[in-house]
Amino acid sequence: MPEPTPEAATPPVTAAEFRDAMSSLGASVNIVTSAFAGMRVGFTATAVCPVSDEPATLLFCVNNRSSSLKTLLSSRAVNINTLRAEERGIADIFSRRTENAATERFSVGKWRLASNGCPMLASALVGFECRIIEAKLINTHHVFFASVRGVQRAQPGAALIYHDRSYKMA
Repeated sequence: MPEPTPEAATPPVTAAEFRDAMSSLGASVNIVTSAFAGMRVGFTATAVCPVSDEPATLLFCVNNRSSSLKTLLSSRAVNINTLRAEERGIADIFSRRTENAATERFSVGKWRLASNGCPMLASALVGFECRIIEAKLINTHHVFFASVRGVQRAQPGAALIYHDRSYKMA
């Protein structure tokens, strides 16, 4: 077996190469929501995954430039809403960066206030009501670890997936 190449001799992968490679990974499309001091925030996220089932814990990632970051760090409460295949329009609105994002975003879909004070999408395939237990700054993103305090399951259906830079049904 050949000797491993020293890491210093291996050139780093560029951001463009990495993003292109990551587009090959399919991921569920989620709307992450939070609220603090009367302000509701939300964004589209595919960087969501389970960490543990005992206790139930999820992780999600947020770009440091996100307008939602300050609210997430202040509130510590968060809901993760997994979208149905037919909810592409909601994903599109929550991924836009506009001046009226806060009012625009929650004008689509039927939202209710969960017990943690954050918006929960009534039609979501599954909704996770969470409490942030840790946040770590890693390069350009914050990685959040969230304890799952409640689960809302709707009628079974197909999930909205993001793969190869487009939405698909799973």
